[in-house]
Amino acid sequence: MAKEPRIYRSAHSYAKDDKDGFIHRSWMKAQGLPEDVFDGRPVIGICNTWSELTPCNSHLREVADYVKRGVWERGGLPLEFPAMSLGETQMRPTAMLFRNLLAMEVEESIRGNPIDGVVLLGGCDKTTPGQMMGAASVDLPTIVISSGPMLTGKFQGRDIGSGTDVWRFSEEVRAGAMSMADFRAAEVGMSRSRGVCMTMGSASSFAAVAEAMGLALPMNATTPGVEAGRFRMGHLAGRAIVDLVRADQPMSAFLTRQHFENGIRVHAAMGGSTNSILHLIALAGRCGLDLTLADFDRLTRDVPLLANIAPSGSFHMEDLHYAGGVPALMAELGDMLHLDVPTVGGTTLGAVIAGAKVWNRQVIATLAEPVKEIAGTWVLTGNLAPKGAIMKPSAASPHLLVHEGRAVVFETIEDYKARVDDPQLDIDETCIMVLRNCGMRGYPGMPEVGNMALPKKLLERGIRDIVRLSDARMSGTAFGTIVLHVSPEADIGGPLALVENGDMIRLDGPARTLDLLVSEAVLAQRRARWQAPVRPALRGYLKLNDAHATQPEDGCDLDFMKGGSGHEVLRESH
Repeated sequence: MAKEPRIYRSAHSYAKDDKDGFIHRSWMKAQGLPEDVFDGRPVIGICNTWSELTPCNSHLREVADYVKRGVWERGGLPLEFPAMSLGETQMRPTAMLFRNLLAMEVEESIRGNPIDGVVLLGGCDKTTPGQMMGAASVDLPTIVISSGPMLTGKFQGRDIGSGTDVWRFSEEVRAGAMSMADFRAAEVGMSRSRGVCMTMGSASSFAAVAEAMGLALPMNATTPGVEAGRFRMGHLAGRAIVDLVRADQPMSAFLTRQHFENGIRVHAAMGGSTNSILHLIALAGRCGLDLTLADFDRLTRDVPLLANIAPSGSFHMEDLHYAGGVPALMAELGDMLHLDVPTVGGTTLGAVIAGAKVWNRQVIATLAEPVKEIAGTWVLTGNLAPKGAIMKPSAASPHLLVHEGRAVVFETIEDYKARVDDPQLDIDETCIMVLRNCGMRGYPGMPEVGNMALPKKLLERGIRDIVRLSDARMSGTAFGTIVLHVSPEADIGGPLALVENGDMIRLDGPARTLDLLVSEAVLAQRRARWQAPVRPALRGYLKLNDAHATQPEDGCDLDFMKGGSGHEVLRESH
């Protein structure tokens, strides 16, 4: 192999002719690596969140093999290493609680090991954001490969989507309109292959954001997880990461404000998950960028919904892939994006979308005739959410976007579950359901319970949506007129903690306001009486989260993790 043009970071371990170099090389040779792989070539880390406890990511070992092919082909040395896998459907109390722990693990794994660039293999909702946060803090050349969406679900001759149809089926069963036998039959047909939710869930949303930001190769978000194209992408990414290392292009080259703005606008046009807001703010904090909730509202006000994908639309990620994928959607946005920014594929974003075509106008609409005029993120403020709250208007009922109603308060998730189907519950379709103590500290981990199922008595009357608000999150697959991330959270004494049954609340989405219609004098009295919930004894990471997790407007990252560590580690281990 021709001599490499420069000395890489890994040379600090592998190029020394002393005791330390002997140790670093000799133990690696125990794996059967040839002598010449330590000749100064780039060392590529493959950060893999494969796990059988994370079905979305359960094929990533295969993807990693294809990445290795590309790395070897380009003259690099691929070395795979594991990272904590956060299975959204399996982890309790919620995967979000551990996103920051994954970010810390990824940061230290990259920083502490002799690698020159990294490929992040993630998928299920919190793995990709956590990996990106950790990698950004080290700032080596980095490429994201997502696990890709599942094949579209099938049930009784029709397409169904993960998450979105789960919520619908569950409410139909509770309303007496669907049998338990059919419910169980749908369960088998929903998840037909490995991969992430095939609706516009949090995983697909953030995969699209990574693609729009130029941190992933084209079609990253939509290529089905089990399709050959996913493995080809791994092979191509293996080549591309070696090229990035040789060109000395760190991750920060693709994390400018312009890259973030592209990600936010594309996310809006796709009807992306509200979870992405938290992750992008946290990621920006790792990059030293001041990204705020107001930026999401400002940048998406003129972006309509172009992707007709559930829950905001009718189709699924597989359909979006065959319709042209994210590149075709970005081509529709055109000059609304910064087209001159670089991507990890070695071209500009403009070059990526130059030849993109839309093959199905039912799936990807035009700016002139969008799926919905209103998309993006609504950021609400008012005396009930002084630090902000968010809505996803594309998934809401238009007639409820401006609404005034009587509060029906649930103190905890256990209180909600115990009372929601009580026939004596004093609630009707004009009320506003309020759930509290479900924030980053209060739950802990801010779970996806904000899309509260409606009381059975309302479902039986045919009611399928009322206004709901909480300090929790909701799945990107969920739908309804739901106000989320109310901040500060109730557990730390935010105004949400002061709401009482019967209080009137006014939501005005277009005006971006959320107010508790109670006088300041009364609120002051309630505030004086308020006592913080009794907290269990905490240890380990939960104690760290309780002491340091920030509120949603700051991305829920740990307060001491803003900024980066860099990649230099000067001291040896022996």
